[in-house]
Order: sequence, then C-alpha cells, then structure tokens
Amino acid sequence: MYPQSENELEKELIQQLSSQYKKVKSSNADDLFINFRKQINKLNQETLNGKDLSDKEFDRLLTKIGGKSIHQSAKFLHDKFTIERDDSSQIYFKLLDTENFSNNTFQITHQIKVHNATTKNDARYDVTLLINGLPLVQIELKKRGQDIKKAFNQINRYKIHSYCNLFRFIQIFVISNGVDTKYYANSDYNPLYSLTFFWTDEHNKRITKLADFAQSFLNPNHLLDMIYNYMIINDTDKNLMIMRPYQVYATQKLIQQALNTNEGGYIWHTTGSGKTLTSFKCGQLLAKQPSIKKILFVVDRSDLDRQTTQEFNKFEANSIDATDNTAILAKQIKDEHTNFIVTTIQKLAKATTTPRYNDYFAKYAQEKVIIIFDECHRSTFGKQLTNIKKAFTKAQIFGFTGTPRFIENKSQDNRTTADIFGKCLHTYLIKDAIFDHNVLGFNVEYIKTFEGKYDPFDDTKVENIDKEEVFSEPKRLQLIAQHIIDNHDRKTNNRRYNALFAVANIKTLIAYYNIFKELNTDLRISAIFTYEENEDLEFKQEHSKDSLEKIITDYNKMYNTNYHVTTFPAFASDLMKKIKTAQIDIVIVVGMMLTGFDAKVLNTLYVDKNLEYHNLLQAYSRTNRVEHTTKPFGNIVCYRNLKTKTDDAIRLFSQTSNIDDVLVKDFDYYLNQFREKIKTLLSVASKPEYVDDLITEKEQKEFVLAFRDLIKTKNVLNNFTEFDFDKQIQDINIQDFEDYKSKYFLIHENLKYSYDKTKTSILDDIDFCIELVATDNINLDYIMNLIHNIERHDKTKQQTEVQQIKTELNRSGNQKLRYKIDLIEKFLDEVIPNLNPDSSIDDAFKNFEDEQQQQEIKNFATEYDLEPAFIAEQIQEYNYSGLTNRMDIASKINKGYSQKKTITNKAIDFIKEHVAKYF
Repeated sequence: MYPQSENELEKELIQQLSSQYKKVKSSNADDLFINFRKQINKLNQETLNGKDLSDKEFDRLLTKIGGKSIHQSAKFLHDKFTIERDDSSQIYFKLLDTENFSNNTFQITHQIKVHNATTKNDARYDVTLLINGLPLVQIELKKRGQDIKKAFNQINRYKIHSYCNLFRFIQIFVISNGVDTKYYANSDYNPLYSLTFFWTDEHNKRITKLADFAQSFLNPNHLLDMIYNYMIINDTDKNLMIMRPYQVYATQKLIQQALNTNEGGYIWHTTGSGKTLTSFKCGQLLAKQPSIKKILFVVDRSDLDRQTTQEFNKFEANSIDATDNTAILAKQIKDEHTNFIVTTIQKLAKATTTPRYNDYFAKYAQEKVIIIFDECHRSTFGKQLTNIKKAFTKAQIFGFTGTPRFIENKSQDNRTTADIFGKCLHTYLIKDAIFDHNVLGFNVEYIKTFEGKYDPFDDTKVENIDKEEVFSEPKRLQLIAQHIIDNHDRKTNNRRYNALFAVANIKTLIAYYNIFKELNTDLRISAIFTYEENEDLEFKQEHSKDSLEKIITDYNKMYNTNYHVTTFPAFASDLMKKIKTAQIDIVIVVGMMLTGFDAKVLNTLYVDKNLEYHNLLQAYSRTNRVEHTTKPFGNIVCYRNLKTKTDDAIRLFSQTSNIDDVLVKDFDYYLNQFREKIKTLLSVASKPEYVDDLITEKEQKEFVLAFRDLIKTKNVLNNFTEFDFDKQIQDINIQDFEDYKSKYFLIHENLKYSYDKTKTSILDDIDFCIELVATDNINLDYIMNLIHNIERHDKTKQQTEVQQIKTELNRSGNQKLRYKIDLIEKFLDEVIPNLNPDSSIDDAFKNFEDEQQQQEIKNFATEYDLEPAFIAEQIQEYNYSGLTNRMDIASKINKGYSQKKTITNKAIDFIKEHVAKYF
C-alpha cells in the first residue's frame, strides 16, 4: 500500500468539511469575486432593502476594502463601514455578522489558480475556507512523511508573488501533512515559524492529526470565534496575532466564571507564556457584556517601563500611563460609559482612599464589577488590595500569575494565592511551555567559590553559611568577577546576548561594580538599585545614593547620555532599553528586573544570592524567552549552592517530580551527541573537499542536514565552560569544521543565486539555520531592532541614538547589512527626525524603502534609456528564479554592439545588487 498522497489528503479533508461548509467551485480570482458579491449581498440584504449592489456600488465596495494591508483588511472584518449607493444615500455595511454566527455563509473551495503577471507563474492554493465569500482561512498540505515546514515555506512564496486582492483578507493559515497540523496568523511581515502553533484540548493535549484538527478547530462556529474574539489587531506594530490554545481556554474559563457566578479565581500560566495578552483579552471581551458595569485591569507600576507601556497600548491605544495622578482614573470611575479601565494598583489604591472620590466608588458598591490583576503574585498581598476591596464590595477579583503562592511559599501573612482569589481556573505550567517551545529550558551550573570538599547536593556546605564576612570576602568577589569575564562570551554567543548579575544586597553590588572597573574589562557593565534616602551609614564609607550617582556617571560616559540620580526613572528606562536591544553586556541588580522584565536577548543570569520558590523561578525566567536557534536555553550560573532550592522550585511550579522537563541535559549528553553527529557527517563526506563530489541534490541534502544537526549541537556545547573542541573531539579538528562550514555556505549561496528554479528544488524547503554559523552579531536584525526602539519624543536623545546606530552600522562586517548602510543612514537622517511619535517605524521604513527602490529603478532606466517597468520585471524574475536573461535585456537596448554589451552588463549588475539590497 502506498502512502497517502497530497491530493488524497486534500480530498479527504474536503469530504470531512463538506457537511459544515458548502462546496463552491472557484477556479480563479474572477470566480472568487463573483461568489463574494453574491454572499455579501445575502449577508446585508436587510440593510440593502432587497436591492443588491449595482456594478458601480460593488466597485465602490471593492475600492473601499481592496488594496489594503493585511492589518487594515482585518480591521474591516470587525467594524461596520459606510457605502454610498447610486442615489447618494449612505448605508452601513458589514463583512461578518458577529452577533449571530448563523447568519454567515461558510464555504469551501480548492485549487484556486492565481496568475502572477510579474513572474509569469501560476499558483494553485490547496484548500480555502470562505466566510461570506471572503477567503479567511488558507490550508496548505503536504503528503504524509514530508516536513510541514515545506507548506509554511510555500505559503511564504505565495505571499511574495500571488496573495493579493481578496486574499489580503486571509486571517489564519493552516499547514499539515496529515499527521502534524499547525495554525498561525497572517501578517504583513514575514511570519516566523516559531509563531506556528499546535491546537490542543483544554488539558493541553495536542490535537495534531488533520482530521481531528478539522473537527475541533475548523468547526465553523469555533473558527469564526477565533477570528473575531481571539485574534489581536496590533495597532502599534500594524500586525495580526492569534492566541495560543491555552490562552483561549483560560479566557473562556475566566469569562464563564465571571458571567455565571459571583466568585473570582486565578489563572496559572507560567512566566513567559503571554499572560498579559491573555488577561487583557479577558478584560476586552468582558467589556462587551452589558451586565458588567466596570472592568478594571490592574498592573503593578514597577512593571511599567516605556516598552511595557507600549505593549499594553498595542492591545488598546492610549490605555495606560505610569503617572501617580489619580484625577484621570477618578474621572473614568465616575463616567458610566467608560467600562474598561487600565490602571496601576498603586493609583487605584490611592484613589480608593481619597475622600473626595468616595461618591464615585459608592455608586458601584452593589454593581457587578470585575477586577483583573496582572502578575498577581507580587502586587496583591498587602493593604492596597484590602482598600480596593472595600471600595468595590461586590467585585469579582481575578488574578494571573506564573508563580502562585502555595503553602510552601506562602506570603508573610500566611496567605496563598487561592486564599485571595479562590480556585485555579486554568493552568499552563513551565513544563508545558517548554514542550510547546513557547519558553526555553534552563542550563544551570553551580560554581565552587569556597576551598575544601564541596558537594553540590549538600545544603550544609555553602547555602546555610549566612555570615556576611564569608560571602562578601573581597577575594571571593574578585574570583567570581574574573570567572564571569572569562566565560561571558561563551555564555552569550560572543555577546549576541547579554546577562543580569543578581547579588544579595546593595553593598555587595557596589563592591562587585568597583571590582569589574578595576579588572578593566571591555565588557559594557552597569548596575541599578533603589536606595533609602535616610539609610543607616554606620560601617559605610558613602551613601548608596552617591554610589549610584557614580554608576550613572560612568553610564553617561559609555553612552553619551546625561542622566543623574534625580532623573532615575529615565535612567532606568534607558538601561532597560539597552538590555532589550543588546547594547549592554551585564547589569548588576539586587531585586530590580528579576521579576516582570522581559528581554529576548537576555540569555544568562549570574547568581550570588539566596533564592527560593517563586523568587527563584521568576529570576531564572528572565533568561528563557524564545528567540532564534542561537539561543537554545537560558543559562544560569550559580555562585551559591542553590541545587536543592532549584529542584524544589521546579517541582512545585511544574507539579511534577521530574525536573528533567525543565532542566536541559548535562554536558556529557551533548558531547556524546556531538561525537555521534560527526560520525554521521563523515559518512556523507569523509573530508571537506569531498563535499564537491556530491553532485545530486539528494546527496547535497544529506550533507546539509548532517552539518546542520552538527552545528545545532555545537551551539549548545558552546554554552558549557567544559567544552574544548581540540581536546575533546578526535575525528575532526577545528579547521576541518570550518572547512565543512565553507562548503555549507557554498551550497546555500548556490541555491539562492545560481540554481535553475524553473523546476522545484528539494533543497528549497530546508532551513539552513545560517544564523548559527554567522559570526557577526551586528546584522540587519540587530540594527533594525535598534531603529525600532529609537527615542521618539526627546529630539536630543534621538540624535544621540541615531549617531550610535550609525557607529554600529560602520562596525559591521555583515555582507547583507553592508548593502543597506546608505539606505539606512538616509532613513535615519531624512525620515526619523520628522516622524510622528505615534507612527509605526516599521511602516515608515517599508514605505521609505519602497520609494527608494522605485527611484533607483527609475534613475537607472532613465540613464540607459530603458523602461522602468521592464527593469522592475527583470528584478522580480531574478529574485524569484536566481536567473537573469541576458538576451531579453539586450533586445531592449537600441545601441551599437559595444554599447549594448556594456549596458547589458551594467543592467545585470544593477539587478543583482538591487535584489541583494532590497530583498
């Protein structure tokens, strides 16, 4: 029996869905428009008073909704909008009926053919789900046994060359090989494979088979629910997001509890799993319920750095400010029409104890009020919550946390999270998130800092020695500081990533900071802490405030800034921004940033303080945000014996006795794995030069996959201080490895620029993981991240940051980036200074890049008397196929033989350079 083909899989899916979706024949884009017109008239028949749209009216509709970005198209699905009829009257029109799902028409079609005039290629889309004639879900299939990432890559090619017109309305992509099935949101940007998700049941059990996924996820009512309620239209980044299954189930559980009971509850979703998005979505959906008078979404002010505030405003524009002013909050409380309020616990608690606002709160004393606390394990164990409860006596209180308080880690007043909020409504534990690749595991090292016999499993040796003179001994601190300097590059992939250094107290922080200065390292190191104005100065040489001032002065010299202690919030915000954009290497902290601070480029935590339970896991979790393949796990380097505390915390917050789900394998495991992968590589090509003898694509694919697996394991080993390639690897030496790498690059480059893509290459869909073998961390992603986070309000600070970016640009040896240096510098000089602070930098750069691209084409064409459209067509062809058509180009040049040859060569060079620069 043969494996099921892609065609058979497609037929099986259509047959399964045909009971819920009406089959419709749409051979091409024209058929799709005809069907859309019919269905949209049907949906709006009441508004149209039985008179369907005329040709002109339908054209107006297409003009209104067509030619927009994916982000803008999505917004049309959520709102009614006006259309002018031929008699000049205005009517409200809708694309979806979100109040009565049964009024919508669900259809299924397949193999729609779309022709791309630029590339002269036809694309055929596997299965398309239509709602009211709009293609909102696109399903791409691969036959059983193939990697579903091939379907993902195919969609990306379609996005470049053929998804247009009504296909701009696609909200969700589904990819499957029958056995594994994933979904993800459409986007105006290149989607990341890391943002493709498996669907699950409410107990986090994956639903991977296409037939099961279709029954669960593609059920029409569920699908429309996902599109309308569980997608996020991000207005800041002009992007679409879709919620993961555990976020959907948690939201549903909380809403059911809020609407059907008078009780509260809490959601336990591990750190890094997107709790803020989930909790915010709960608030937004509850705000649509007329029975609820107020929804208050409450955050801790200490979490609100500038970027975090921007994150909230992505979900709802201008939703939050970090000031202490309670006047706006009081006005929102008083206003009966403002039912969704975002505020800080500090501001809310202050308002509830301000006598002049008593009447505002009194009017809601007996009303249904919902209060949702983000990160409730920190902010709700104290008097502030008590005051808030007194003001809203009937309030239902919900909390979100990644590390709940249990009996083992109860609060100082002996309370647990359940004591305050009630029962746990939904869980998504760290072991679940690691399994789903939503967060990373931890690689924990315990470093001996005391002489004598040492057993990392014995708590009595180090952990319980709490004598200040032992832990703060200068020789010990210097030993640790030197160890950090010696190993930091290895831990952070040659400073592509950065680190926090958590220490016990301010005195030790200052001592460490001074030691690092004395050691005269080229690492960019700073520190941050909050001080007491009236601290006890006995046995101290200077006030902590003075020490902080010196640290800030050093920071100003390093970054050409002008902060001081009196502008501490601005300094703290800028420092956090530097961490998030990898512009600083190590920041020494006592407590700040060990909870609630997220930075994907932070991958290492050095620890010289005692931690346990929620504090330990929160601190460790600063390092485990998913980024690229160059970040395989979060590195934890402990200079105290936290082995038992680490294991206890992982067991508690994973609800399991198996800590291996969270901690990565040991060094010996990966070393043995590396040796085995070397043997596999040598079986394909026993010497680097033999790679040239691999003629067929099948042979080249074997080499690519073998070397790719090797570099992935080497990337993991590079994080271990024990790893020594020359001493521990016998079968090849480091020079051999580098030579194999060169051959790997060569195959990759040949595929990009030389292969005849008129036929399908089996290498096309391989993820080469080039980032793992690239050595220059000042690449295009790094620079664009700096530009994305550039200061928008302070022009003086903006100019400083622009100059810093230019300096970084000129330090880079990255070839792809070098093509764009002039373009980026021009953008920084001409666009950034005049850009509205609320505008999207991504959109601005894309528009600028498009304008420059068209201008360059026009200038070149004018200079050599060619048609700009012809040059643009040749550029698209080369970008798609990697081929230039010399004869075709020469035929358009009306010159003598010598000039024709010269201009043809210039045109080919221009086309290749243009693609390298803009694509």
